[in-house]
Amino acid sequence: MESQISTPQMQFAQRLSATRRGARLARRLAAHQLEAWGIPHGSELSDAAAHITAELAANAVTHGHVPGRDFELRLFYAESERTLRIEVSDARGDRIPQLRPPDPEAETGRGLRLVEATGASWGVAERRVGKTVWAELRMLGRWGTRPDRAQEVGSGRVGPA
Repeated sequence: MESQISTPQMQFAQRLSATRRGARLARRLAAHQLEAWGIPHGSELSDAAAHITAELAANAVTHGHVPGRDFELRLFYAESERTLRIEVSDARGDRIPQLRPPDPEAETGRGLRLVEATGASWGVAERRVGKTVWAELRMLGRWGTRPDRAQEVGSGRVGPA
């Protein structure tokens, strides 16, 4: 069973061009949407969500790009469950992200490690076309976050959305 918000109170979805500019825009849109939902820019939750969105969007653009296809950003915020779920979908279902041992010489390859360290859980869901990589943040206090590993269910697993 994978972790998933059952009844999101607020949702946001936006398709973006699978370019570096689209990935940058995804991060800004996430922060803007959270602020519209009452989560202040610069709060721990907003900053963590921006970092995770940036990593997932960059991976979608770098590793999930199919010419002529966009990627999609979706946010689900359930205040009652104190959970924010970030989903980024791309068109490449054949390239499933995996944590790999970090190469000290490499300049890339640490994005999922940052997602894992920042979020409570993350995983990959198959789609009819492509895949969705998701991460969840759980809140501690008003706007703080806590990677609650004890409740982690689907970290890094592939499964249905």
